[in-house]
Amino acid sequence: KLEEFLNFKQLKTSLKEAILLDYYTAGFWWAKERDFSLIQLSGFMDLLNFLLENLSDKHMTLGDNLKELGKAMAGIGKTDSERSGDLNFFSIEQAKAVIDYLNISLFKHYKLYEYLFYSPVEELVISEE
Repeated sequence: KLEEFLNFKQLKTSLKEAILLDYYTAGFWWAKERDFSLIQLSGFMDLLNFLLENLSDKHMTLGDNLKELGKAMAGIGKTDSERSGDLNFFSIEQAKAVIDYLNISLFKHYKLYEYLFYSPVEELVISEE
């Protein structure tokens, strides 16, 4: 279903599409295992996409992308008048878990994702074997 939603047409021959599908699938199941509500799950998947787009489209450095995460998470646990971030549907504990997940899934492997998005030519895969 994610393959269709992400509109991946060359999954069997594109290493990039396969890696991204794996990343989104792992994130989805991680959030489901934590019993995130539908709104929380949607917000989490949006956050995954936002951070990957910052990397792939805007060529953000690790430091800049971490700052963007900080802005998005700002205000969690505060009263409505003090909130400035857009992920206020997460509890403080959930927000900490999200940050931990992003650390181990994206930020620790940032150079690999940079290579994925910035490598000049994708290796041609001739067969599925």
